[in-house]
Amino acid sequence: MTKRSVTQQYPDAQPDLAPRTRGVIALFEENCTVCMLCARECPDWCIYIDSHKETVPPAAPGGRERSRNVLDRFAIDFALCMYCGICVEVCPFDALFWSPEFEYAETDILELTHERDRLREWMWTVPEPPALDPAAEEPKEAAAARKAADKLAAQQEAEREQQAEQERQAEREQRQAGPEEQAGPDQPGQRDVPGEES
Repeated sequence: MTKRSVTQQYPDAQPDLAPRTRGVIALFEENCTVCMLCARECPDWCIYIDSHKETVPPAAPGGRERSRNVLDRFAIDFALCMYCGICVEVCPFDALFWSPEFEYAETDILELTHERDRLREWMWTVPEPPALDPAAEEPKEAAAARKAADKLAAQQEAEREQQAEQERQAEREQRQAGPEEQAGPDQPGQRDVPGEES
């Protein structure tokens, strides 16, 4: 109340948006498992999902085939959406995010149903999550992932050292070999003499 009102010169100047602006819902397609949780929890029923099942061959010989859901269509009707954020909150696989994009007005209300390609484009405008509290305990998942990465890096380093040692050993053996073994066909000791049979 003590500040003067300021007119923002939109669209000539873009407005300063809050960090947690609810502009539009973006889709990270690779994380979607077609669990349908977002569509079931949506109070407006504005999320449309279509999928089909595919059979995946066994990963190891003797294993059994598995079936998995493949996403065919993921669309959100923003003419119905009330931006409650329930779909973003209930997604267990982090496939939906809030993007600060807000310039997606259409002249026809039917064009406000955006398909997964458009939702995917908005994914690249999603801001980075805020930094964790430095005094917070490290998540178990991050610790397990780092431990696995360190173990893999140590294993690869050991393999490289072993390969380098084998190469050094081969060079030492080659240097210790006698001159007769090192001499090639062009060396004086092994020239072919005409008339002589080997």
